[in-house]
Amino acid sequence: MAKGLPRSLARAPAQAAIVRKQTVTVKDLPITVAGLTGVGWGTALAGALPEGNILFLGAVAYLQFSTASANMTATWDGDYSVGSAPTADATLNGSEVDLIPSTALGAATAKVSPLARGANATQVMLDNTDGSLEVNINLLVDDANIDANGVAVLANGQIILSYIVLGDD
Repeated sequence: MAKGLPRSLARAPAQAAIVRKQTVTVKDLPITVAGLTGVGWGTALAGALPEGNILFLGAVAYLQFSTASANMTATWDGDYSVGSAPTADATLNGSEVDLIPSTALGAATAKVSPLARGANATQVMLDNTDGSLEVNINLLVDDANIDANGVAVLANGQIILSYIVLGDD
């Protein structure tokens, strides 16, 4: 790397950088899925967003899900999203999909989903002046593929976020 300004900017603390790139790595992150009746759903906290007014620029996620539960079929299918809020039901909308929209997984093989790429390039202003916004992985499992509550699913992969913090109150 060259000396001077590029080197200084690369070594700047995250709070001083103008555009921030945050990588959230998930390794065997447990998601408990409720699916006794209807579409199965669950959520897990993967990280946090910084406090302030956040101009969200975009994100890419590469996630894979697996289970060993006898209550899910070997070829289960579903969708995931990444949002600043956790899902509380079998529908993904609003702040449950504001970081990465609902993304189809494709059929699992031996209870392991394919690695699924989700992307979002829609800019939005997020009000995190109270510091409450999180990075949540929200998972849906198709109705015919799950028959119990409390099914353990593990998430693995990366979520790469890009944003600018525009001050705080």
